[in-house]
Amino acid sequence: MKAIELKRLDRLGELLEESVYAGQIAGGNLCVLHKGDEVYYAEAGYADIAGGKKITKDSIFRLYSMTKPITSAAVMLLLERGVLDLLDPISKYIRTFAKIRVATPEGDVLTNRQVTVRDCLSMTSGLVYNCDPDPASRDTAIVYEELDKRLYSDAPMTTMEVALKLGQGRLAFQPGEGWRYGTSADILGAVVEAVAGISFGSFLKREFFEPLNMVDTDFRLDASKRDRLTTVYETTKDGLIEYHGNHLGICNHMDAEICFESGGAGLVSTIVDYQHFTQMLLNGGTYQGRTYLAPATVTYMTGCRLESYQQGMMRGWESLAGYSYTNLMRVLTNPSFAVMNGFVGEYGWDGWLGPYFANIPTKETTFLMMLQLKDSGTFTLTRKMRNVLAAAL
Repeated sequence: MKAIELKRLDRLGELLEESVYAGQIAGGNLCVLHKGDEVYYAEAGYADIAGGKKITKDSIFRLYSMTKPITSAAVMLLLERGVLDLLDPISKYIRTFAKIRVATPEGDVLTNRQVTVRDCLSMTSGLVYNCDPDPASRDTAIVYEELDKRLYSDAPMTTMEVALKLGQGRLAFQPGEGWRYGTSADILGAVVEAVAGISFGSFLKREFFEPLNMVDTDFRLDASKRDRLTTVYETTKDGLIEYHGNHLGICNHMDAEICFESGGAGLVSTIVDYQHFTQMLLNGGTYQGRTYLAPATVTYMTGCRLESYQQGMMRGWESLAGYSYTNLMRVLTNPSFAVMNGFVGEYGWDGWLGPYFANIPTKETTFLMMLQLKDSGTFTLTRKMRNVLAAAL
């Protein structure tokens, strides 16, 4: 295996700085790890523009959907302990799923079978987000509207209450018969909570965050850390402006009592903390001498694929061209279709505000980036970064 061309990695930092200078992002940081060592790090721009506060290595970012791989790891841990079964019906843990229905053009119908843990891990459950005009999305929107209204109330919604209410809505398709990004990871968070007998956040803290020394990763933010939380921005015709809204039931300012521990979107973290998680996976479940997941479990977690008929449902998501999806992450199966330069078997995920990670086992390499830009996910800057990285590898 050829060594990384470290000189080429300098272009990553230049791209970050150019994006800040052009007003495309407020700021961010990124790193490349190779064989467990950080071989490149860059930071640029502002955690808060108005306050003149620069991005630093301990800046705290909202992960949004980069929470999902951590939720997947929690489910994998329960699978390898023989506590969960992939074919367990969700209704075993969340009773409202026992009679969940599917919205069809001809009207609502019963499911052909129960929604399972496996369906939720692969986003083939029929559960959806609230961003489309179809009946299933409208049902989800009602739950999020109540969640948002109660966020600062004396009775905020809990993880299990949200799951129970989602189970009272309708699915977009029969379980297993399609693929659609949605609330499946939130349901799995509630399943973990039901199985473990403790809150989802307490389980993650006990099994992963504390032993992995992820000291700034949580569903909540201590007052002592608030000055390190980055401000969120959105792009407008007049440039970047601050975004203060809540999204997917997540409290933007992290200043409410957090009762909904969202397995799909709720965590905050730093680039240093998330490194520890990515390296645990890249090392086959082991980090700094401690085993968190068995190698066979990590192989399963990062190596599965969708069925061909499920895969077809992903074609409308341009950034996932060439990838399959399962266990709450993308995995690259056909680089010739991809819109950025990658390697077969690489896996990872991103978030609504721009955080992104990719583990590349064949190159023993991790790429990790943290941003705070609304509606970014895997966008132009991400793809440019990945192309630069591929050239260096």
